[in-house]
Amino acid sequence: MSSFVTTWGAGDYPAMAQRLMPVAEAVVAAAAIRPDDRVLDVATGTGNAAVLAARCGARTVGVDLEPALLELARRRAADDGLAVDWRVGDAGRLPLPDDSADVVLSVFGVIYANDHEAAARELSRVCASSGRVLLAAWTPGSLLPAMGQVLGGYLPPPPVGSAPPSRWGDRTLVGPLLAAADLRITSTVVHRLGLSFANADAATSLLIDTAGHVVTERDRLVAQCRWEALRADLRSFVGDRGVTDGGRFRLEAEYLLTTAVPASAVTP
Repeated sequence: MSSFVTTWGAGDYPAMAQRLMPVAEAVVAAAAIRPDDRVLDVATGTGNAAVLAARCGARTVGVDLEPALLELARRRAADDGLAVDWRVGDAGRLPLPDDSADVVLSVFGVIYANDHEAAARELSRVCASSGRVLLAAWTPGSLLPAMGQVLGGYLPPPPVGSAPPSRWGDRTLVGPLLAAADLRITSTVVHRLGLSFANADAATSLLIDTAGHVVTERDRLVAQCRWEALRADLRSFVGDRGVTDGGRFRLEAEYLLTTAVPASAVTP
C-alpha cells in the first residue's frame, strides 16, 4: 500500500487517540467548519479530527504516513456513514494540489514531521488564500515532551537535523516557523488535557504501550537488560508529574492551539 516505514502502528496508538479526542473536538470547534468546506487533516492518525469535520458536512481528506492507522480511520468513518478521502502521505510532501483546502487541521500530527520547514510550507501551499490553518502541539516541558527527555537515553537518536515536536507548541518559535511559509498567526491559546487513570502504574503502562517508537525497541532493550530500567524511570516520572484526585490518578498535558491564515489574507 505504501513505501513508508513508521513505528506509529507498532504500539496501541488507538488507545491514546481515544484519550486525545477532546483536543480534536476543541480544534474542530475553533475552526468553525461550515458544510461543504474543503477540510484537510494532516497526520490524521485514526481520524479524530477528520471524522469530526466530516460530521460537520465538510468535504474531508485525511492524510497519514501509517497505512494501519488509516485503515482504522476508514472503518471508523464507514461505521458512521461518513465519506472521507483517506490518503497515505507525508506531511512534508502532501498528496494534494495547491489551494485545495479551506481548512487545514493537524492535531499532534505535523509536529512529528522530520522537516518542520517543509511541513510548514506544505500547510501553506494547500491552504486556500481565504482559508485557515489550525494546529495542536504539545508545549515545551509538558507531559509528552518531558517523557521524551526521560526516555531519550534508551531510544535511538532523532534524525539528524530534526527539531523537537514541541517547537510547534512554543509561541516564540512557531510564529517564525509559519511566517517563513507565508502564514501569519491570528491566535494562540494554551489548553490543558486531563488524563485519568486507576493509578500511576496504569498511567505508565498506557504511555509505554501506546508509543510505537518505544515498543519497537523493547526486544533490544530486554536483550541489553535495560527494559525494566526504562519502565522504572518512566514510573518515577509519572509519579512525580501526577496527582491523586478523587481516588483516581491524574496527569495533565498542556498544548498550544494555533490558528494561522495565509499572509496574503492579512490586512496591512
